[in-house]
Amino acid sequence: MIHKKFLLLIAGLVWLAAGINIFRIGVTASVPAWDLWMIFTSFAILLLFHFLVFRRMVKKHTRRILGYLESRQPFYRFFNKQSYGIMAFMMTFGIGLRLSGIVSDIFIAVFYTGLGTSLLLAGVSFIFQFAKFTRPALTKGEISQ
Repeated sequence: MIHKKFLLLIAGLVWLAAGINIFRIGVTASVPAWDLWMIFTSFAILLLFHFLVFRRMVKKHTRRILGYLESRQPFYRFFNKQSYGIMAFMMTFGIGLRLSGIVSDIFIAVFYTGLGTSLLLAGVSFIFQFAKFTRPALTKGEISQ
């Protein structure tokens, strides 16, 4: 059992690791050279996933984690059951998509680089939430100095 605030750190590290791995797959896809349209598309995917999915997810899970009544929780409670299911689906779908050969290496490069960066941002966001809720509150004396 750990303090519930550390669940934010664990979530951050998990999403950071996922983001690094997905980004690495995108960058190492067999693409001879990146064209300008590929960079813009990857950036659009980053923005889409960041603002429509992962930013909301970080807020939702932060509220859920900090809302636990008991301060000590099992380490695996950084996700709820639904989130574990979504993660398993995403991993299975991503691996299956790559192994099937249905999509081109250019698609893998562009999509995975944008998605991976968005996952990295989610990880960093969770780590910022951890830092925000673990730093000591400033006293009035410290503020005036």
